[in-house]
Amino acid sequence: MPDTDAVLRHADAALPRAREALFDLLRIPSISARPDHAKDCRRAAEWVRDTLAAMGFQAALHPTPGQPIVVAHHPGPAGYAGPHILFYGHYDVQPVDPLHLWTSPPFEPQLVQGPRGPRYVARGAVDDKGQVMMFLSALRAWNDAGGGIPARITVLIEGEEEVGSVNLEPFLEANQAQLAADLALISDTGMWDVDTPAITTRLRGLVFTEVALRAATRDLHSGLFGGAALNPINAICAALGGLHQADGRVAIPGFYDRVRAVDPAQAAEWHGLRFDEAAFLGDIGLTHPAGERGVPALERLWARPTADINGIWGGYAGPGSKTVIPAEAFAKVSFRLVPEQDPEAVVAGFRAFLAARVPADARVEVAVLSAAPGIEIAADSAAVRTAREVLSAEYGRPALLVGSGGSIPVVSSLRRILGIDSLLMGFGLDDDQVHSPNEKFEERCFHHGTRAHIRLLGRLGA
Repeated sequence: MPDTDAVLRHADAALPRAREALFDLLRIPSISARPDHAKDCRRAAEWVRDTLAAMGFQAALHPTPGQPIVVAHHPGPAGYAGPHILFYGHYDVQPVDPLHLWTSPPFEPQLVQGPRGPRYVARGAVDDKGQVMMFLSALRAWNDAGGGIPARITVLIEGEEEVGSVNLEPFLEANQAQLAADLALISDTGMWDVDTPAITTRLRGLVFTEVALRAATRDLHSGLFGGAALNPINAICAALGGLHQADGRVAIPGFYDRVRAVDPAQAAEWHGLRFDEAAFLGDIGLTHPAGERGVPALERLWARPTADINGIWGGYAGPGSKTVIPAEAFAKVSFRLVPEQDPEAVVAGFRAFLAARVPADARVEVAVLSAAPGIEIAADSAAVRTAREVLSAEYGRPALLVGSGGSIPVVSSLRRILGIDSLLMGFGLDDDQVHSPNEKFEERCFHHGTRAHIRLLGRLGA
């Protein structure tokens, strides 16, 4: 039987070492969106590979048309008969702009005091280097103080998550045999609050589109042609302006056909969280809720689909004036989907919606830039039950089952390609300023996360 308590004590004493290891990784500016940082991305991948190899993993870098993927394997102890765990994370980070809003250089990690104690400030502190390092620190603690890695583990760390993971699915398809596992463990999600752990069991999917509406063969003088020629910007605004009904529901026919009501027990649990929507909106300078009327806030955020115009452009937008009727106009439109909604059906409905609303002479095209379905993980699965027990033991209070309004496409990819479900056990907070200047990770979240992963590995080893 693994001595989990001894490993936890070792992790407590080793927290400064774990922090410094994280800071070493945070110093590498692995910005996947910037071609001039390709060498930094490879350096981060090599750092992860070498760290795993030092713990006895068979670790290797696998080239892709973009950034390399790290894959590492450990068989666990002799005679291990428990589940094979695939841990997924990413070493790439977002760009740092606007740089002038940072209080310290983004790749010079800082340990600063905050309202909840020490925190780490750097790009990637929580997304996702800090959360990857929790798992690596748990592995190191078991290796150093627990007699070795207690479970059969495969680690998959990619370097393109922040640019859409364009090379991940082909890699999964080509390497199904070596990536086979019983369960994926992902730490790229959050807690309910700093004292309350959470497991994410619902993820909204995403369809992201670009709409192009074209009319005349060239841009036109608005004095010579205004009142006679179709204006594509006017037309695209009119069409997209009808995307929502007065009650906030999406107006695309059939959009809600496969949307299920939230299970009453789950709805009751969410209601019991006493979510303060006024405070939630107040933090971003708003006062009036949007979305579907009559639907509770957490259901709107976690369990209802949405449609949003993310950008719209065309014609002249430079300084001064240019009286032009443009030949074309464009818009970015995205849809957050709930489980059982079919992305292809949503796209087909959107195309039909636009076709019925654009005038004669308008030619409209919808390009799909990405599409992934929503995901729901069984709340009564063995993995979720074990994780709830582990988190409750670590925090001294029940772990909540929550949803996420965002998308983690790899969860869908792992289920579809490898046939495995994911356990989403993350430790970020809403105010961690992910993708923003001064991204941070609370040290207590980092340390509890490490300890929770130690407990989880111990349970598997038992």
